[in-house]
Amino acid sequence: MHVAGRIEDYALIGDMQTAALIGRDGTADWLCLPRFDSHAVFAGLLGTEENGFWRLGPTPLGGGAPAPATRRRYRGDSLILESEWDTERGTVRVTDFMPPRDGAPQLVRIVEGVSGRVPMCSALRMRFSYGWVVPWVHKVDHRTVAVAGPDSVWLDTDAETHGKDLTTYSDFTVAPGDRVAFTISWQASHLPPPPLPEPAVALANTEEFWRDWVAHCTYHGPYREAVVRSLITLKALTYAPTGGIVAAPTTSLPEEIGGMRNWDYRFTWLRDAAITLSSLLRTGYREEARAWREWLLRAVAGDPENLQIMYGIAGERELGETELTWLPGYEGSTPVRVGNGAAGQLQLDVYGEVTEALHLAHMTGLARNDYASLLQLKLIRYLEDHWDEPDEGIWEVRGPRRHFVHSKVMAWVAVDRTVKLIESGEVDGPLERWRELRDEIHRTVCEKGYDKERNTFTQSYGSRELDASLLLIPQMGFLPPDDKRVIGTIEAIQRELSTEDGFVLRYPTAGAAAGVDGLEGDEGAFLACSFWMADDLAMIGRVDEAQQLFEKLLSLRNDLGLLAEEWDPKRKRQVGNFPQAFSHVPMIDTALRLTASGAYGG
Repeated sequence: MHVAGRIEDYALIGDMQTAALIGRDGTADWLCLPRFDSHAVFAGLLGTEENGFWRLGPTPLGGGAPAPATRRRYRGDSLILESEWDTERGTVRVTDFMPPRDGAPQLVRIVEGVSGRVPMCSALRMRFSYGWVVPWVHKVDHRTVAVAGPDSVWLDTDAETHGKDLTTYSDFTVAPGDRVAFTISWQASHLPPPPLPEPAVALANTEEFWRDWVAHCTYHGPYREAVVRSLITLKALTYAPTGGIVAAPTTSLPEEIGGMRNWDYRFTWLRDAAITLSSLLRTGYREEARAWREWLLRAVAGDPENLQIMYGIAGERELGETELTWLPGYEGSTPVRVGNGAAGQLQLDVYGEVTEALHLAHMTGLARNDYASLLQLKLIRYLEDHWDEPDEGIWEVRGPRRHFVHSKVMAWVAVDRTVKLIESGEVDGPLERWRELRDEIHRTVCEKGYDKERNTFTQSYGSRELDASLLLIPQMGFLPPDDKRVIGTIEAIQRELSTEDGFVLRYPTAGAAAGVDGLEGDEGAFLACSFWMADDLAMIGRVDEAQQLFEKLLSLRNDLGLLAEEWDPKRKRQVGNFPQAFSHVPMIDTALRLTASGAYGG
């Protein structure tokens, strides 16, 4: 019986519309079709084999468990996965990829014999509706099709197949030079069959796509391998038809193994997408930045007063949260959730992140969009009346609203960037009034959000708790890096929110009791916050320390260069949804900062 691997054991493949996770043993345990946010066809990641999987690898001797690949890698700077097994009978390679597409989504798996004669087995168990619905599987003109409700998935292969235990099997042997391809294609069940796939052509086109895309990267510093892999991952998380960017391609991978902090990240958070836009612009990817700006304008439409913190990948607003009670969860972590109830929260920092992204797009020469400037002015008019209200904050707490300091700082950012836009002469606005508003927010934060006795800003007005989001104060220009309050805050977070390894927690949690976020349980070190710490250390002149932390963070990546949301310092493993844009973006930013400082190793 196959069980899901460690989170970092998975590889990502995708086509910029959806993505699959494939384990070291050649099992695809997660795939939603036809979009990132569609129902999963393979949900074994959050359940068992009964909930859907596709295993392809050497036939285990004596019927044992499938062996992990001896080695695996991405083919160059691409999202084409190559896994190789050295067995007693020879060596075999499996190449997995999803070709970028306009038509039916496909997952292609090509088996190649390298040496010897290796018996192989493909076991395909499709389960629709997140592992709940068993499809009707039958043959149509030598093709195998699985149908359930509105969905159909077609299997095409030259290998012989047979059905057993509601699973489609294929047993075959490969010798040197042999190639056996398998392709599954999704199609709406009421439409004609999808075209017959051409795996070799699709592979060549996919490799060419990634080679051409990576060629636009303008970063050529010492961390290029890490930066390019992160950029490829961010591109893979972009929904090409609309420009929306998902936070991660998964749902309910736990922030604490066995805990309840399990959320659906297959949506576009304005915050995550805005910082992703920043990294893309700074590394040469203007087209992706333009597409995201257009997505934003469509999503917000004419209603900036009701700005949501997240939307569906096509701009949908209704993201109701439900629980899938039939799934036992990743390593028993329940509940498994789809949808996200945080969509209705008030998070004032989002106004700052969106405005900063629009400001950066303008400053880097992205072609002007008049509505983008108009939207920015509308956002500030809303903030003018609401910046001093309590909110749920950057971490989407499910406890009572508070006056989170980070939210107020980002409100200041929104006003500051808009003042600069007006000063540039690009738009007209109440310049003096908003200069006064900017000063008022700054003064209030410094008075109410700062603990003079401890020389640190705090999580919220009047609280003693710290929060790693305070590390963004110097990065956003709210205060200069050499300000004693900034240095005091950095050092306080190092003392109170850092693990033994120097990684950073978001904020204190309370274990069995409900903490400041209204939830029971704990969580791992938040990787984005740890990269922010490295940034801050570099900004205050502690560059060697910053580099050491950055190198330690790079060492947490899996063998393919991927990061989840958090790191469990006790279990020494990745936790949270995977791979996580909010981890890869600050990795890029820190690499750029350290490169600019000239402080880096070989």
